[in-house]
Amino acid sequence: MHKILKIKVIPNSKREEIKEGEGEEPMVVRVKAQPVKDKANKAVIKLLSKHFNSDVRIISGMKSREKLVEVENYGKKTV
Repeated sequence: MHKILKIKVIPNSKREEIKEGEGEEPMVVRVKAQPVKDKANKAVIKLLSKHFNSDVRIISGMKSREKLVEVENYGKKTV
């Protein structure tokens, strides 16, 4: 099952973390990478892929802090 999530990216952070959104708020993704030459987007994909243990791709907002991402096999997270 594919799931589309709204996220807000905070690049150039001191640490990498994911904060789940509450209600209608988007998920907040902090990455250490700078928003230069697609580095932050790649870091977001890597972090979310690890978090969901699934393939993730950005479908909207490549040059924006607010993005839509598609997560494959959403809900099948394994430990």
